[in-house]
Amino acid sequence: MSTYLPTIKQLQYLVALHEHGHFGHAAEACFVSQSTLSAGIRELESLLGVTLVERSRRVVRFTPLGNAVVEKAHRLLREAEELAELVQAAGKPLSGELRMSVIPTIAPFLLPKILPRLRKDRPNLKLFLREEPSAAAIESLQHGHADCVLLALPFACGEVEVERIGEDRLFVAFPKGQPGNLPREVPAELIDEGRLMLLEDGHCLKEHALAACNRPELRASATMIGTSLHTLVQMVDNGLGVTMLPQMAIEAGILHDTQVEARPLKEKNASREIALVWRKNSPRGDEFRLLAEELRAG
Repeated sequence: MSTYLPTIKQLQYLVALHEHGHFGHAAEACFVSQSTLSAGIRELESLLGVTLVERSRRVVRFTPLGNAVVEKAHRLLREAEELAELVQAAGKPLSGELRMSVIPTIAPFLLPKILPRLRKDRPNLKLFLREEPSAAAIESLQHGHADCVLLALPFACGEVEVERIGEDRLFVAFPKGQPGNLPREVPAELIDEGRLMLLEDGHCLKEHALAACNRPELRASATMIGTSLHTLVQMVDNGLGVTMLPQMAIEAGILHDTQVEARPLKEKNASREIALVWRKNSPRGDEFRLLAEELRAG
């Protein structure tokens, strides 16, 4: 039985190949040559005495054992990163590198208000931002590609620590003057299911909006088409229907230079909870709580 212990670098190469499915792309992601990455994985297989990857001219296919090793490698790499974070966290808080994933229905509206002050007050913080939908962001967190995630709850995040930032109310957006008899707060029952347009699958705001309305026929009839809130606003502005917008987007000026009006949705759960989440037992937990305070102050 082999007592060989894989190196961190070899595990990084293996995980990158599994993620990208291509030697060249994996090598680019690891900032090494393709030959270096390929040699590292071959050395790993040779010293372990097993085949982890089946190679052909067109396809890279992992063996069942290879997939199991990749899964374990994810955990080992994450723990290695947390070891480095433990040392870093012992120094000055909110300094050094921090990788934060942010969902698209938050990033363009909240970050422009916060980042200038954060750069001024925390000059030693190197904040790397990654915009991606909630499911992809949580996967990045669990695989160690992100240190924390700024997203909207409720959402199935798994085993994470949560620091709530604030509540974000939902609004109904419609073409100005159309219809003209809507109340100041719009009950879900007045929304025409045939005209409701929402973000496409993968965006949690769609689920938040449908859950708040609590009308099953909306899920069946609504058009899931928008790739961004800005796209939905333009469609509403062209008279194509109505949509749901979060308060932070309206306050950030998403309706400027349009003929679109927005009124609060009048329902019990007509809001989403903005939160910062990170892996349970992360040594940087206190640092993330401090970051959450900064976000709340924004």
